Amino acid sequence: MFELTGVEKRHGDSLAVAVASWRAEAGEAWLLAGPSGSGKSTVLHLIAGLTQPTSGRIVVANRDLATLGPAERDRWRGRTIGLVPQRLHLIGAVSVADNLRLAQRLAGAERDDARILALLEAVQVADLAHRLPGELSQGQAQRVAVARAVVNRPAVLLADEPTAALDDEHAAVALELLRAQAIESGATLVVASHDARVKPLLPHAFALPAHVHPRRRAA
Repeated sequence: MFELTGVEKRHGDSLAVAVASWRAEAGEAWLLAGPSGSGKSTVLHLIAGLTQPTSGRIVVANRDLATLGPAERDRWRGRTIGLVPQRLHLIGAVSVADNLRLAQRLAGAERDDARILALLEAVQVADLAHRLPGELSQGQAQRVAVARAVVNRPAVLLADEPTAALDDEHAAVALELLRAQAIESGATLVVASHDARVKPLLPHAFALPAHVHPRRRAA
């Protein structure tokens, strides 16, 4: 469902992350492992088309991301990618339910309130559907972000430290929803995490090195 080949992302002379080769098939569930600062978030952003590699090739759901212009990439992302970012980016001016409706609208999908309610029930926040994100705890907001990520049944589901703010019970609920939705839609699931609770649920792992050293220019 996605393949990275010879991918590097640099910031000036500093090599932020490098992936020589990584291929994941539809329906597979992956742990993207590595300590803080190893580039896990950057890799997820590259797969989602939120940032572009300095070099290399990224193909997701049979689309070479280098061939997509900015507007086309945004439309493609809405239809293809479900993302739980580390900074949740819930829209503070609208309700929890409307955050999910907005995700449907941006993807060009039909409004489906029944699905929205089912997902909010699955992550145990249905009673908060009419609240604003600012009225939620961090853990509640995290669970809403998981529901928003899966509302459009994406082909690729990416989650960046989705259990970081959750206790054991709610971490298990969030992870189970991610796995169940991936299975339902045959999606590829990638969870970036160093949380030991995540690893047993994900049969595949791709590890990034602890440190990426700057690449110096030749004198």
